[in-house]
Amino acid sequence: AGEGSGPAPGDGTGPPAPERVLFPPTFSVSEIKNKQRRHFMFLRWKQQQRKEKLALKKKRRKEREALGDKAPPKAIPKTIENQRVYDETTVDPNDEEVAFDEATDEFAPYFNRQTVPKILITTSDRPRGRTVRFCEQLATVIPNSHVYYRRGLALKRIIPQCIARDFTDLIVINEDRKIPNGLVLSHLPDGPTAHFRMSSVRLRKEIKRKGKEPTEHVPEVILNNFTTRLGHSIGRMFAALFPHDPQFIGRQVATFHNQRDYIFFRFHRYIFKSEKKVGIQELGPRFTLKLRSLQKGTFDSKYGEYEWIHKRREMDTSRRKFHL
Repeated sequence: AGEGSGPAPGDGTGPPAPERVLFPPTFSVSEIKNKQRRHFMFLRWKQQQRKEKLALKKKRRKEREALGDKAPPKAIPKTIENQRVYDETTVDPNDEEVAFDEATDEFAPYFNRQTVPKILITTSDRPRGRTVRFCEQLATVIPNSHVYYRRGLALKRIIPQCIARDFTDLIVINEDRKIPNGLVLSHLPDGPTAHFRMSSVRLRKEIKRKGKEPTEHVPEVILNNFTTRLGHSIGRMFAALFPHDPQFIGRQVATFHNQRDYIFFRFHRYIFKSEKKVGIQELGPRFTLKLRSLQKGTFDSKYGEYEWIHKRREMDTSRRKFHL
């Protein structure tokens, strides 16, 4: 080698090469002009972020294992749910006023086992194929439910016929551009009537790793996070759709999960892998509901008295304020 020349790279005699940094701290994907290159570098950047997050998680876990019992308690992450603004209408199960309301409201005959649920499921006028299939699948989830199609008949004429035939609830599935987008649930004969916006509808064939067709067993019903007076009423409306005594041998469960005022519906079957391990298998369909209004009595769009209406500009002033 000539005079003054340094050691050859990789011969082990020189200082170690610094670790190559994939992205500098000031790196910005938006500065890349080429669209394909920008997309590729964004994916690389996201991959690096995941690796760094995973490495930090492993490091913290090893530190906690080394400290043993002296490890500090795990910090509770801040979420929108646990930072929720307190609602003065939150239900206390031991409140005498709540107990009196439950004993005298429109759902009392159901909870006192004086009535047996009988559900009519119908659609908006001239439903398309997707809405028809959704109604048929919904009827396999709710026992003792019957699907009929409107054929131009007004809801005001349908409701008296339902009452005369001993139906306890009416479900109307509305659609827009061939997609189910609304659900009206009316408890008969005296109401109330709830109007929901429906989204994220998935039929059985669109669900990955779905189970076999549901059986005719009465499913178990789970209602999560319906904590306010309004949410309590909505939860009782959903409960009144299903018969009282679930047939646990069928291992089927219908879940209405309220999170940030969005009601997620899932229909699962328990899979017992062993005496200690239990899995769940989704059967479908699935959908998401958002309450738009709650009306006293049966459906009356012109003269109906509303208990609650969602007014977006007035009510959605805080992301941590929820109504159900």
